[in-house]
Amino acid sequence: MDLKEVAAREAVKYVEDGMVVGLGSGSTAKIAIKLIGEMVQAGVKIVGIPTSKESEDIGRSAGIPIGELKARSVIDLTIDGADEVDPALNLVKGLGGALVREKIVATATNLEIIIVDESKLVDFLGQKVPLPVEIVKFSHEATIHLLEQLGCRCLLRTRHGERFVSDNGNYIVDCKFAKIDDPTRLETDVNLIPGVVDSGLFLGLADKVIVAKKGGIEILEKESVLRPRSTSRAP
Repeated sequence: MDLKEVAAREAVKYVEDGMVVGLGSGSTAKIAIKLIGEMVQAGVKIVGIPTSKESEDIGRSAGIPIGELKARSVIDLTIDGADEVDPALNLVKGLGGALVREKIVATATNLEIIIVDESKLVDFLGQKVPLPVEIVKFSHEATIHLLEQLGCRCLLRTRHGERFVSDNGNYIVDCKFAKIDDPTRLETDVNLIPGVVDSGLFLGLADKVIVAKKGGIEILEKESVLRPRSTSRAP
């Protein structure tokens, strides 16, 4: 069993009957979705809220009832992956291109569980991967120029020789910083740029990080909840 599956199997232990469950995106989350589908086939009743078109398709194929995030909706549990995890459990996400929907779902979630293998643990954000930033297509070159003023090298993402387009119809720019010393300040600076939709900085959103290592599972937990939790339930 590879490390991704080990982490996914540990995460789905938190899924309970009657829950509204956020379905993450990416290779590790894909494994979790399929495992949740097996639970549904065994009789567990849940509603899944997908973070991408791909996760919605995988969820439907696995037999998971798919719901929609509406006003005052609350997701009990989300299982998602990450590209980097720092010691404070802040994350960089978005190499798969679903960062905006992932953040919308994460913000509405009571328990955000991140599943990774040990290669995703870093001393500081930006250590291994660039920061994905979703931007609107209109005047994207001007937006990229302003991003570069923050001290990064920007590369407009392509796939199969074509410009990558997110599920939301936008471009994604991968911004390589030498080191992200102050992620809170950087998140503000990036999001203030006209044309930016959101960044792949996920700060204070992860409650548990399940790390699959060669020697076993390690569960990292946030000492205190940094964001308000709603008591409303999704329909």
